[in-house]
Amino acid sequence: MAVMQIREALRAAIDEEMARDDRVFVMGEEVGHYEGAYKVTQGLLAKYGEQRVVDTPIAEAGFAGVGIGAAMAGLRPIIEFMTFNFSAVAFDQLLNNAPKLRQLSAGQFKVPIVFRGPNAAAHMLSSTHSQAFESFYCGFPGVKVISVATPYDAKGLLKSAIRDDNPVIFFEAEIMYAVKGEVPDEEYLIPIGEADIKRPGEDVTVITWGQGVPVALKAAELAEADGIDCEVIDLRTLRPLDDEAVLKSVRKTNRAVLVYHGWPYGGVGAEVSDRIQRLAFDHLDAPVARVCYEDVNMPYAENLENMVIPSPERALESIREVRYHEI
Repeated sequence: MAVMQIREALRAAIDEEMARDDRVFVMGEEVGHYEGAYKVTQGLLAKYGEQRVVDTPIAEAGFAGVGIGAAMAGLRPIIEFMTFNFSAVAFDQLLNNAPKLRQLSAGQFKVPIVFRGPNAAAHMLSSTHSQAFESFYCGFPGVKVISVATPYDAKGLLKSAIRDDNPVIFFEAEIMYAVKGEVPDEEYLIPIGEADIKRPGEDVTVITWGQGVPVALKAAELAEADGIDCEVIDLRTLRPLDDEAVLKSVRKTNRAVLVYHGWPYGGVGAEVSDRIQRLAFDHLDAPVARVCYEDVNMPYAENLENMVIPSPERALESIREVRYHEI
């Protein structure tokens, strides 16, 4: 067992898959000679050369399209967006081409491609660089969507994503690349579509993913002082969603709080909330609560940004409300 940062776990996954399969290559801005904006691809250019670690111009629609064509031709590209905010430039490629070509060709083409990079708010990056893109990419059939919060999950899920024959959107978090955790020395894969119980509990189900995971775990720790035992579920995969894990927990605790980076209108939080109220309504002893961004564009000022993003204290308030809700 080794202790790694998330960036190191991602790098290890890419390295292992490139060594295993010579069809795998990495492409994006500054992935090669600069060794990655966040150093995820550090050392890979020296090891694999410029044909498999490809620096691109600042042209997301262009290199996303090149990657999709390469995937159709039998290669397995990993496309890095320096931030998913820049993926908006490539929406036509990511929403009209990658997810639909397998269906439009009646299965004649597979599109085994991974689009990866940091998502949602980081720190004082203002409105155009702080967007959470789950609601966009989960809203279209034909892609799988993953969001990771630990080195263990990052490595195991990225390896599975690279081996998948479908397009995968792989969300990371800029402020979490240095988060450390244990990663097995031996090879392992984490199946796409399986949630993980990060903290078992009996009183309240707290559902989260990505940057929401440390917020939810801290809120659960604070709630423990109130005698509230929270079960924290990390969805990990947002599409397909692990309904079974979520519903099993809610049917046990009879209460649910969602904690996530994203806006309240539409999106994954709204979808999970809908599924809970449809599929576990008779088990609920309180309304489903959501702790997410305030419904405004992200401010630049640090004090205002802190008011917009979810905090352990805000999550604790919602946990208390659902725990002590009077029917």
